[in-house]
Order: sequence, then structure tokens, then C-alpha cells
Amino acid sequence: MNALVSVVCYKSKTLSNGENPLMLQVTKNDKRNYQSLGISINPKYWDFSKNKPKPKCPNGEYIQKIILDKVSELHQRMLELNTEKKEYTSASLLNSKDSRYKSKTVKQFYEEQIDSLIKEGKCGNKLIYRSSFNSLLKFTKGKLDIPFSDIDLNFLCKYEKWQRAKGNKETTISIMFRTLRSAYNIAIQMKCAHKSDYPFDEYKVSKFVTKTQKRAISKDKVLKFREESKPIDKNEYYQLSKDIFIFSYLCGGINFTDLAQLTKSNIQKGRLQYIRQKTHKPINIGMPEEALKIIDKYAPESKGYLFPILDEKIHKTALQKQYRIHKILAKVNKNLKAIGKQLGLEDKITTYVARHSFATVLKKSGVSIALISEALGHSDLTTTQIYLDSFDNEQIDEAMKNLL
Repeated sequence: MNALVSVVCYKSKTLSNGENPLMLQVTKNDKRNYQSLGISINPKYWDFSKNKPKPKCPNGEYIQKIILDKVSELHQRMLELNTEKKEYTSASLLNSKDSRYKSKTVKQFYEEQIDSLIKEGKCGNKLIYRSSFNSLLKFTKGKLDIPFSDIDLNFLCKYEKWQRAKGNKETTISIMFRTLRSAYNIAIQMKCAHKSDYPFDEYKVSKFVTKTQKRAISKDKVLKFREESKPIDKNEYYQLSKDIFIFSYLCGGINFTDLAQLTKSNIQKGRLQYIRQKTHKPINIGMPEEALKIIDKYAPESKGYLFPILDEKIHKTALQKQYRIHKILAKVNKNLKAIGKQLGLEDKITTYVARHSFATVLKKSGVSIALISEALGHSDLTTTQIYLDSFDNEQIDEAMKNLL
């Protein structure tokens, strides 16, 4: 049985200012207890039949807000106690203080999480949380000193509408909402938010899931990158961009972040061995002769790494490495896009195209998805299947031509 909560003007006690105190009244199992709200009112401004300030009451809105906040707080506490199947009395409800929960605003929580990610060297996650934090700050116009309970269904719907008005793409909106949902879940685990306030059971983030665009290109197109071509407008890292693309394709589709941090110790008896940063899975793959030649080409200008991207004397912390890798990746992808056009390729070429192409060429050669997944360092087969969906669709389209 729930307790009945209300606020009454305590007529039996008159304060020195001539006003009567407003008291919380909690009734359960015919037992009634009171607690002062810390405010008082002139009885002529109190509606005793409705237990609320009269319309002409000075500071009526302020008083009503205090009443609503306190009553809501007690109802919230009752809901939690009922969920946890814990007994309570009217007195214990008034005097209870849930010490498990730590009062933190969304702004405080995000800032602490970002600092924690920096200390742990998780620079990629830090950037995602920073982007989410900045987006929320702009949406709330800097007023993010709010409890997580304020992020309700109405808040999320307005946030989505705001992002669409800004012209954000579906994938960007998806990332912002998934990050916010992740932050909310962590806040609940850390007792900074209440599960009963969680809005994502009703607001489905899955509606933003977009089909991954085809990124793989054919083997013939990949091999075009081996052709001699002239630098475009003396682009910096022109040849390096081409070599990185071919190296990634030949060496299990290694992504740029892992490639940039390779050292001589990662090559053992002609095999490439490293721990994939994203999934922490060990990779052990044979290296074709052409891949070894690419490494030899850059040996003279190596500064502790196989490729001239990082410098061991300059880029020492995880954050320094992350910023440098991000900067060079942008230049490499810009070059690859230009080189693709120069070679007559309609596809938008990036380092990730090499990774997808590696997987797709192996699939067309009859290699099992399980082996491809292992080579890519994926944590599960589902991710690998996403890489290969476009190839499967091509097979279906081709087969359907034989229906008639």
C-alpha cells in the first residue's frame, strides 16, 4: 500500500511573522507524520479546500514549485522502494535519504567521464563523448546543469528535431543518441541516475540504424593503385597514401590506427603480429613479399615506427598519438580520394575501402566468414557479415537475372 502525500498549511502554529508553516503530510496505514517544507504563508492566501496557494498569492508560483518538487521526490522514493520490495512507514519515508545515489548534473557527469577516458588512454571514446557533450551543450544553450531525470521522452524528441534542423545526417544523429544512451546507462550503474527515469525504453534509438554503404572495390580496381601515377599538385604524403592502401589490403585489412603504431617488433619471421586496438584481439597473419618491400622503402625515415606517421621522440602519450594519427589520416584519405579519381575510379576511396576490399575479395575466393573475421580481428561474426552484405546482395541480383 502506497502512502498518501500532500502539503497542508499548519493552522495550529503561527510564526513570528504572522504566517503559518507549510508542512508535508504523509499518511500510511492510518498513521500520519509531518515535516516542515521550510516555508510559510499568510493563511489568507492559502486554499484550504485544495491545499495549494490561491491565484493571488505573492510568490505563488515559487511556493507551488517547491511543493511539486518535494512531493515528486517522495513519490519517486516510494516507487524505488516498491520496486525493491522494501517496507516503509510514513515516518521512514519522510526521514529517508538514499545515500546510494550521488547527486550529479549531466554536465558534471560528462566532464568526469571525459577526464576518466583521457587518463585511461581511451582517446577514441573520449572524442565521441566530447562530441556528444558539445552537442548537448549547444542544444540546451549551455544550460546542461540538469539532472538526468530531465532527459525524458520530450527532451529526446526535441533533441532529435533540433539535430535534423541543423542538417545532421542519420548516422551522426544515431551516434549522438547512442552515446547519450550509453552515458545514461553508466550514470545509472554509478548511482548518479535512477533506472525509473530511464527514457530509452520508450524512445528507440534503433530507428536511426542506417544500412552500411558499400565500401569494397574489386580486385582489379585495388591493383590500379600499384600503377605509376604522378603526384597531384605535389600533395603531401602522396606516395605514402598509395602504399598504405596496398599494405592494408595485403595485410589483413589492418586499419590506419593499428598500422600507424606498428614497429619492427610486430614483424616476426615474415609474419605480422599485433593486438588490434579496438577489440584487443591478437592478429597473426602472413606478409606477402610486396608488403615487406613497402616497409623496407620507409625504413630510412623510420622514427621508431614502420611508417613515417608517428615519431617516438615526439608522440609519447596516448593523446599525442591519437591527435597525430587523426591529422595524418585526414590527409591520407584526401589523397586517396584524389588518386581514385585520377585512376578513373567512381568509388570514394579511403583507407577503410582497403579493409572492406580485403574481406570481400577473400569471400569471393571462397574463404569462410569465420576465417575472414579472424583475420580482420572482429569480436564477432555479425560485424564481418556487415562488411560482406553488399557482396551478398550482388550475388542475389545476379542470380535473379536467371529467374526468367
